[in-house]
Amino acid sequence: MKIIADLCLVPMGVGPSVSAYIREVRAIIDASGLSYDMHANGTNIEGEMAAVTATVEACCARLHELGVERIFCTMSFSTRNDKAQTMADKLTAIA
Repeated sequence: MKIIADLCLVPMGVGPSVSAYIREVRAIIDASGLSYDMHANGTNIEGEMAAVTATVEACCARLHELGVERIFCTMSFSTRNDKAQTMADKLTAIA
């Protein structure tokens, strides 16, 4: 099942700046081959649900490997079965 997900991972207990951790997350998402778009408060990712959730799991595992003891993670997603729709399609529809 194809999804468009909105993901936010927050490494907790690492201080006020989390950019080094988010760079690690971005590298994993980039290597996944999934289409994604980072924004100021998270990342939109599109692909098959299994691939997206496996990528999120890999991101969390990597942060834990780096010593992050706790991660606050939220993910919401949408699906459609009436037509194929990409993130770009959704933005075009409101232009």
